[in-house]
Amino acid sequence: MKFSTFHLFHQFAGQTAKEVYDYQIEIVELLEELGFDGVWVAEHHFRDYGVVPNIFNLLSNLAARTERLRLGTGIVVLPLHNPIHVAEEAAMVDLLSGGRLELGIGRGYQSIEFENFGLDLAEARDRFNESLEMILGLWTQDDFEFKGRFHETRHPLTLMPKPVQRPYPPLHVAAVSPETVEIYAGRGLPILADPAAPFSKIAKAARTWHEKAEAAGVDTTGVELVASRSVYVAPTLEQAREDQARFEANFDRSRIFNVRSAPIDSSTGQTAKGFEFYQDRYLKGGKVDNEFRWNQLEIIGDPERVIGQIQMVRDMGFGNLMCDFGSTRPLPIEEMRKVLRFFAKEVMPAFR
Repeated sequence: MKFSTFHLFHQFAGQTAKEVYDYQIEIVELLEELGFDGVWVAEHHFRDYGVVPNIFNLLSNLAARTERLRLGTGIVVLPLHNPIHVAEEAAMVDLLSGGRLELGIGRGYQSIEFENFGLDLAEARDRFNESLEMILGLWTQDDFEFKGRFHETRHPLTLMPKPVQRPYPPLHVAAVSPETVEIYAGRGLPILADPAAPFSKIAKAARTWHEKAEAAGVDTTGVELVASRSVYVAPTLEQAREDQARFEANFDRSRIFNVRSAPIDSSTGQTAKGFEFYQDRYLKGGKVDNEFRWNQLEIIGDPERVIGQIQMVRDMGFGNLMCDFGSTRPLPIEEMRKVLRFFAKEVMPAFR
């Protein structure tokens, strides 16, 4: 099992954007020291929910500060971008980092982002698929030509520079709905499993992915499925439970699960076409009780329990655990350092 970390760059009350960046960059430098395998950075726009509008700019900065960590986009919302720019910027980060880029991609879901870019959320899947075709073509072909519904090349294009990794950097598609899992399994594109889905659903997603990929004749050798989970380990079960309750008591879920985050079609006020799978989570507040989180959602407990949960996720068919150690928890930097050091010392050696 590989261990990577998720970084939302959430801006808490009283923080400046600069303080958010300084905090997260300090953590990333520690992760390299502790032996983690990689980091993933989220893209968001127009809200303090996450203050990284361009992941590639940030990853270029992190590439200069690290030597070994894999640098992941978690995720690039393809419909919001010109795919030629994505192909160029990703290739440049791959070059500057010495071939350390992991490209996580998705269609997005937040209505506030699509509306402010003048895009129809109901077109997100079609835009995503078209952008993906262009990016792969630009990475693997010279004099590439394309004409689609949303994008086209006016002249044959040869990308400069090309990615260092061949044939291109590893791709990971954010998968929430069963439909998404099936579509991209048939193409051999590994999934990045939804952090808000319980263990039973990500287990089904991994099983479905492997079944569909095998049926399509995909060679899955070396393919790495990524499971995103909220992770917390404490010296004792009692302390882990107490800390979990404290975290939840101090967490305003409405800052994340609200109408602005929900995939709403502004013309109808209803869930946008193709996003029915999301509606309950965001329109009903995404509320779950601590027992559900403890037993079915989070990797949390003392080292023994956490190791067992990670083994369970590995046995589901996931090879990379994307650990969210507190993207929405306002932990002081010293407390976060202790959490990461304890995990690296007490949990990671069981999988090395």
